[in-house]
Amino acid sequence: MKLQTEEAFLGAGCFWCVEAIFQRLKGVQKTISGYAGGDIPRPDYRLVCSGSSGHAEVCQISFDPQKLSYGSILEVFWNTHDPTSLNRQGADEGTQYRSVIFYCNQKQKEIAEESLELMENSGIFSRPIVTQITPLPLDGFYPAESYHQNYYQENPKQPYCSFLIQPKIEKLEEKFPRLIR
Repeated sequence: MKLQTEEAFLGAGCFWCVEAIFQRLKGVQKTISGYAGGDIPRPDYRLVCSGSSGHAEVCQISFDPQKLSYGSILEVFWNTHDPTSLNRQGADEGTQYRSVIFYCNQKQKEIAEESLELMENSGIFSRPIVTQITPLPLDGFYPAESYHQNYYQENPKQPYCSFLIQPKIEKLEEKFPRLIR
């Protein structure tokens, strides 16, 4: 039996947080922290952090759509960061930390737009949602340096992980127990 795989590309602040959250979901086969949406080919962390490349920190999420829907991925996305915060998540500030959904095809675009409308009409947020929904650029996605991969898994006691990522994981586990491995 051939393994089904689809890709989702999401930016919700620091990619360490996004990766740590989505690694815990049933049906996620692989996550890769990286960069997308900028003007400079093959960016590196230093360049992206400068804010001059136009890239966002994003996570590539490879998933089995038979086990986890794209809609469920977006439900987790909306509920594990602040989509009303423009170019900022917590202390991380700049366009590289923007809330963004990079869709891969028309079906993902439609699901993302429906999901956004649902969230806007839900009354959950007191401010307008500023999340961008945009096609994955032709030059695509650039994996981040190896020391960024599996960062939370490798560094759970690091202060950033303890104070910022762990509470998001706890919220995920509380709100979405049906989706956790």
